[in-house]
Amino acid sequence: MEQKIKIYSELRKNENYIRDKFKNCADILIRPMRLGNESKVDCLIVYIEVAVSNMMLDDSALGKMINHFWESSSYQIQEFVKNNSLGIADVRKLENMKDVLSAILAGNAVFFIDGYDKAMKISSKGYPNLGVSEVESEKVLRGSKEGFSDSVKTNSALVRKRIRDSRMKVEEKTTGVRSKTMLQILYMEDLVQEELLENIKNSLDEYRIDGIFDSGMLEQLTDKTWYSPFPQYQTTERPDRAAMEILNGKIVLLCDNSPTALILPSSFNGFMESSEDWFHHFEMTSFLRILRYLALLVATLLPGLYLAVIRFHTQILPANLILSFAKAREGVPFSSVTELIFLELSFELIREAGVRVPGALGNAIGIVGGLIIGQAAVSANLVSPIVVMIVALTALGSMVIPEEEFASAFRLLKYIFLFLGGYLGIFGIVLGIYLTISHLCGLLSFGMPYMLPFIKKVPRCDTGEGILRIPFQKRWQRPLYARWEQKIRLRKTSVGEDESRDLKEGQKQEEKNS
Repeated sequence: MEQKIKIYSELRKNENYIRDKFKNCADILIRPMRLGNESKVDCLIVYIEVAVSNMMLDDSALGKMINHFWESSSYQIQEFVKNNSLGIADVRKLENMKDVLSAILAGNAVFFIDGYDKAMKISSKGYPNLGVSEVESEKVLRGSKEGFSDSVKTNSALVRKRIRDSRMKVEEKTTGVRSKTMLQILYMEDLVQEELLENIKNSLDEYRIDGIFDSGMLEQLTDKTWYSPFPQYQTTERPDRAAMEILNGKIVLLCDNSPTALILPSSFNGFMESSEDWFHHFEMTSFLRILRYLALLVATLLPGLYLAVIRFHTQILPANLILSFAKAREGVPFSSVTELIFLELSFELIREAGVRVPGALGNAIGIVGGLIIGQAAVSANLVSPIVVMIVALTALGSMVIPEEEFASAFRLLKYIFLFLGGYLGIFGIVLGIYLTISHLCGLLSFGMPYMLPFIKKVPRCDTGEGILRIPFQKRWQRPLYARWEQKIRLRKTSVGEDESRDLKEGQKQEEKNS
């Protein structure tokens, strides 16, 4: 633990301490100078080269301050540093060396002056980052195209841009003993439940680790049910999605150096919603939501159901269809289970290769590789055509699920259902569904049931949660995550009432002024 050593009034001692701490750090620049028009005053500026490049030459806060000092006396310089009378933007006084080191490593410039036992932290442009770019993983037809960047400050500003309310709070925490990664907790003060907020803060303070470099590391550390394949955090790269969830009473967690925000608590139904669901008419959105749930069932159960039917329950299918399946499998040397596993793993390899290969070549590998391998396997009688079709439908079903991490859980479950259906038949499929639903119903995301709102009876279902999307005008309640006294989110107000209220307020203001 770094001790809080006070800053010396002698500049030489401060410089020796800084040089000792940053020994062999070529990227840390230590620039001594003498300022003043008559009796000179020794000063020192310490900063990271790339984060604060050419600040003295640019039209920056530090440049303006130094230019002002060249024409000032030593007394005026010390008077300014003590009182900050010039009013330079974002200047903060530091009282100990621990804060000095943290400020420098955060990408700021620190200014020392001889005879003064404090330092001045002057904010700069900070470390290089990609900046605001278009979202890649959550494409939408309608809605904002802005996505989060690698800078946590930029990300919180993008959310603040959409919620311009002083009740939205942004709390900062530092995690990582060596990385000193900044975290930000965003929530709406009057909507969030205090118990939920305290629970999340305690979870963040539960572990000490060398470094956190992405929100995914933070997510895994704070998972209570670490053995579950289902994520307890919802992730997003869209500021508008984060803003909508904050207004629902949820909490958004931003991690520096990560373009992915964490939304908590999460729910099964929330993972099946898309960002643009509330930008389209409810009829089409309801149809698409039903389609997503059907795609989820196809991605999880279809291979297992196929094996259960052709191996144990052929009587439930028409005779012509069974004969077609049998004819397609003529000459295939492997069992149906081995055949399906072989092709499923082949498509997983193609998917992974398409992700790792950069640019348009990755898409080409996914499409061409799937066609070539599928056709070659059928021509060589290694697999039957119907199995290629089933594997393709399964892959398409998993791609329809909006949340990639959530879809990955069902991609793993698919293999469990494949073995259950292949060796136990329909009984194995029913057993797997029972165990999966039991596990989901027992999951909690920071004290909130994972299967909300399906397992909790609500007096009125006007929150908009559920498989079907209700019309926007009927969505007048906030979800169960928000405080009970703040449940009403939508009120209908006539024009006449607005004018009457404005007139009364105007009369009151006139009476007060008179």
